[in-house]
Amino acid sequence: MSQPAAPRATGSAVAAEALLSSFAQAGYARAEPPILQPAEPFLDLSGEDIRKSLYLTTDARGEELCLRPDLTIPVARDYLASPAAGQAAGFCYVGTVFRYRGGRTSEFLQAGVESFGRGDRAAADAEMLALGLEALAVSNITDVDIRTGDVALFAALIEALDLAPSWCRRLVKDFNRKASLAEDLARLTLASDSARKDYDGVLSALAGSDRNAALALVTDLLSIAGINAVGGRSVGEIADRFLEQSTLTGGTLPRDIRVLIERFLTITGDPDEALAQLRTLAADARLDIGAALDEFERRIGFMAARGIDTAATRFATSFGRGVDYYTGFEFELHRKNNGAEPLVAGGRYDSLMTRLGARAPIPAVGFSIWMDALGAKGCAR
Repeated sequence: MSQPAAPRATGSAVAAEALLSSFAQAGYARAEPPILQPAEPFLDLSGEDIRKSLYLTTDARGEELCLRPDLTIPVARDYLASPAAGQAAGFCYVGTVFRYRGGRTSEFLQAGVESFGRGDRAAADAEMLALGLEALAVSNITDVDIRTGDVALFAALIEALDLAPSWCRRLVKDFNRKASLAEDLARLTLASDSARKDYDGVLSALAGSDRNAALALVTDLLSIAGINAVGGRSVGEIADRFLEQSTLTGGTLPRDIRVLIERFLTITGDPDEALAQLRTLAADARLDIGAALDEFERRIGFMAARGIDTAATRFATSFGRGVDYYTGFEFELHRKNNGAEPLVAGGRYDSLMTRLGARAPIPAVGFSIWMDALGAKGCAR
């Protein structure tokens, strides 16, 4: 992994070096990915909306590049390009990232940990949370709100409901992007065939197809038609919206399914309380989500074994970080009563590795720390 310019010797940088020492003691090797990165993975994985936050350029071959806005994807790409790809390996990092954030500085320091290839997912999840808490303790921050969730539980629920693939993709996508799922459920439940469009046959054909192939087809058709942008939306955004509408051609979402999903999304409490409520819901609705619940229970055990006070940990089935590639456990660590601004945040992102080119799925989990947030009001991811 190549060596970037060393971060400026600020208080944040000194604190970050102390964190790296603690991560190294835990067995994580230092990763130092290049500052200049291909833009495509960020745009593909986070959507075209992130474009307005990136610092972009183009090389002599026409490849679009960007200053890294985050370190998770660069570290993952370097791991996949290394001889260790597919094997268990852990990395820690500290480095400058670049992202437009309105009135705040666009150049800031990020530290973190990424763990790849571990099959013991529940134990690895708990370790990430424990390391995040230890990182705050190194910075003398111990009065912390622990907020957790698990998108895998929502995905297991949707799969158990035996919905059409297009419905499953739509609902999980809205959950991950922090869309107003309640509003979306209401709109989809009230969707009516009375508002059919002339091109509904095309939408129906796309609804059950592979999403990436369908997106490529629609994008090509728009390009052939000479459409570059409409109403400020790029071709990619237009195509994505077109595919989104294909979901609505499969009929309405049954009201009893909507009620069950809404009941699921109200579950909250400490992890043990939430687990009990989830097992009750599964039994009442005769849902086969036992494997996901058993994994959740194993994680709770590993958290307790790591010394984490699970009774003081908040879990909510509706909690999500708004990142498409998260596939399981997610968490944020906040100063007590600090609203929406996390100091540390991360989670499990198994699907990212194949989307970055891995030939087979590779388990992956990690977290990031915003160093300027440790001494001042936070800077969200």
